[in-house]
Amino acid sequence: MNALIQAFRKEWRLVGLWSLLINAGMLMPSLYMLQVYDRVLLGRNQLTLLMSTLLLVGVLLLVCLAEMARSRLLVNTGMRIDKAFAPELLQASFQSQRLRGQVQPAQALNDLTQVRQFLTGNGVFAFFDAPWVVIYIGVMFVLHPWLGVLAIGCGAVLLGIAWAGHRLAAQPALAALQASQQVQADQQAKLRNAQVIHAMGMLPALHADWESRHLRQMVAQQSVEHISHRLQAFSKFFRYTQQSLSLAMGAWLVVRGDISPGAMIVASTLMSRALQPLDLLVGTWRPMLAARASWGRMTALLRDHAPPPSGPSAQAAWSPAIDCRAVSANAPGSDQAVLQSVSFQVQAGQVLCIMGPSGSGKSTLARVLLGVWPHTQGEVLLGGQPVQGLPAAWRTEHIGYLPQDMDLLPGTLAQNIARMGEVNSEQVVAAARQAGIHDLILRLPQGYNTPTGEAGIMLSAGQKQRIGLARALYAQASLLVLDEPNAHLDDAAEQALLATVQSLKSEGKTVVLITHRKPIVQAADWLLVLASGQVKHWGPPSQVLAQLTAAITLPQGPVTTP
Repeated sequence: MNALIQAFRKEWRLVGLWSLLINAGMLMPSLYMLQVYDRVLLGRNQLTLLMSTLLLVGVLLLVCLAEMARSRLLVNTGMRIDKAFAPELLQASFQSQRLRGQVQPAQALNDLTQVRQFLTGNGVFAFFDAPWVVIYIGVMFVLHPWLGVLAIGCGAVLLGIAWAGHRLAAQPALAALQASQQVQADQQAKLRNAQVIHAMGMLPALHADWESRHLRQMVAQQSVEHISHRLQAFSKFFRYTQQSLSLAMGAWLVVRGDISPGAMIVASTLMSRALQPLDLLVGTWRPMLAARASWGRMTALLRDHAPPPSGPSAQAAWSPAIDCRAVSANAPGSDQAVLQSVSFQVQAGQVLCIMGPSGSGKSTLARVLLGVWPHTQGEVLLGGQPVQGLPAAWRTEHIGYLPQDMDLLPGTLAQNIARMGEVNSEQVVAAARQAGIHDLILRLPQGYNTPTGEAGIMLSAGQKQRIGLARALYAQASLLVLDEPNAHLDDAAEQALLATVQSLKSEGKTVVLITHRKPIVQAADWLLVLASGQVKHWGPPSQVLAQLTAAITLPQGPVTTP
């Protein structure tokens, strides 16, 4: 956490200053007891008792105010830490999920919450109070060397308990955390398919699988809890024993005449105060380990997924041409090539139709063209710019994308069409009209303000697809990639889609269509046929369709594109 400490070193210095005032003030009760036992009781001096009591109350009031200021400072520091890291962390987690499918945004933000809660909680006080352990033990040496030796021995035992907690609990805690995250992710995935599970009676089998996973999680958690409870029990036993030992040592020294009875009481109080940070360290060892692991995941995520370089500005003139140069690509998390040496060019204002059997790489090519998935070899240029360097603000202006598996984000229909940004009502309605969904939306009780997402309205696959098409058309995007846009459409809706594509073409927009159905091919300027991730046919639609018709007489294998 060195980077975090350096970034907020001013705040940590202020926390250290408040800790200095608090711990210096906490010496006052010991001095007060020394005065009461050695001067007030022996001399029966009531004025000394009154003045000492007033001074003690004043110092303790200042300590109370200092603790309030320290806590407030830590809470504000936690808010600043969240504001500093949350935006970049959210972006990096989305990049990791997009490229590798590894990190959920919620997990990354939970890691940030874990770090923030530790740094703003009581556990961090132990580190700021730890230097005062030496001072308190030094005061005990002043009272008598044997009291100082006892304090050092007790401190060593508490540090040993903390070290044992780290050695014994680190690996089981990590295993329990991973098991818990795996069970939660598995359950969320299954809940998204609740209708299918119910329809085909899959719940008993899934329940058995869940029970097995949940049992492993509970066993791992039980191991951690056993270790933690044993350490806490031993720590509590030693804390009580330490108090008795300090009194016994003080009483022995009083009997010998080496110290006064007041010094005996002060020694017991100082012993508890000196060992309090170490005792607190033992109690917060697990949260500290969890925060350290969370910080490690955060820094690794931010290091591996730095923000992309700035691309062209949103106002820059741009020609929506596509240049795909010998591109190969794998699915995220896999080493198996899905695309192999795919090359083609599409000029601005042209329509490209991509066809091929299932699993041939059509949807992968669509994702690679937009930089959703990275390519392992070759180069993809959009308007002469490398696709991986295009920033989000620029994409919002120029790119429209309809994925094969269409789903709506939590919000409203208007927000979904407006890409979750500021809603421009005129552009939203224009996109909905162009997608042929405007009339259907108006028939809904809340119209464009109809809620979407898991708690929103239930729409058919075809309706979701047309709303997705409206989202792709929103803001007059100049490059549109539509993956199976006619998969759930009837003949009339498909004819409307064909008219929309022809209208986009006449406006100079570039359109990439991925489809299994041939009627929409008539709007295309180019037809690309994929097979096993390679270009099987490429050329004008009439030429390629003729080749497909006579394919039984043609040699099989990839062809070289111009």
